[in-house]
Amino acid sequence: MYKYLFGPVPSRRLGMSLGIDLIPKKVCSLDCVYCEVGKTTKLTTERLEYVKYDKVIAELNDFMSSNPKIDYITFSGSGEPTLNSRIGDVLSFIKENYPDVKTAVLTNGTLLSDKKLRQELLKADVILPSLDAAGQGSFEKINRPAPEISLQDYIQGLIDLRKEYKGQIWLEVLFLKGYNDSEDELKRLKGAIEKIKPDRIQLNTLDRPGTVVGLIPLSNDELQHIIEFWGFTNVEIIASQLDRPNISSYRSDVESAILETIARRPCTLDDLHRLLGIHVNEINKYLGTLESEGKITTKSLDRGVFYELKNK
Repeated sequence: MYKYLFGPVPSRRLGMSLGIDLIPKKVCSLDCVYCEVGKTTKLTTERLEYVKYDKVIAELNDFMSSNPKIDYITFSGSGEPTLNSRIGDVLSFIKENYPDVKTAVLTNGTLLSDKKLRQELLKADVILPSLDAAGQGSFEKINRPAPEISLQDYIQGLIDLRKEYKGQIWLEVLFLKGYNDSEDELKRLKGAIEKIKPDRIQLNTLDRPGTVVGLIPLSNDELQHIIEFWGFTNVEIIASQLDRPNISSYRSDVESAILETIARRPCTLDDLHRLLGIHVNEINKYLGTLESEGKITTKSLDRGVFYELKNK
């Protein structure tokens, strides 16, 4: 079992994706209300070598020695991957040693105002930043940023990335009812997106419990209305779940282990991670399928979101 790699897992956007997690849970520059990994425990913009380069490379070489069939190596995981000061070195290593495998960086985009970081990411094939709000009030409400983050600098960083980066930029916007779906906010977002000029705009909404009780996702019709309101031609909705059991990497033994564990007692995502030794992002993929199939349900308590059998 690897500590810094997870998967490969099927991604809605990247096919079969091997995840690299360069950040301890849950170090991030934002504390988004919808985060399915959980509340941010260290809210920071300080870039450090949170996970050592040599340890990541050792795991990566071991995994790749079996010539696995993967579409992407993806930087994502338990926190904001660009906080790791050696993300560029890991990217360079992959490009030099595994040039046939594409790379993707999932980032909240808040640190892209740093020109040095933008230079580090230039070797990635795809960068998938987020921008959920272009108004200060909505930004603070939905993303709860570190105090030193300027929304203006955040958006300018995305604009500058587009000028410097020759690869694909897929901008994700996650919507929550009452947070960032007002007409004024949609107009502000449209204006920012016109300046950022991403190759794709991907609309998402809540499909798993977040860190705040009572969050309401937008319906598919409401997301479609946003597409029509904006009038962009490169927008897609990514909020639907993959039919994971029909994908070759779906492991029935992992599903069974999750169900058997929560049959004994309700568990949080952290509980399942600790008990099963599986990365939280991979567990989340299975939980999404089990919930959509009606096999499990959730309950929000003081310690977090608990998963339990539906017909216990």
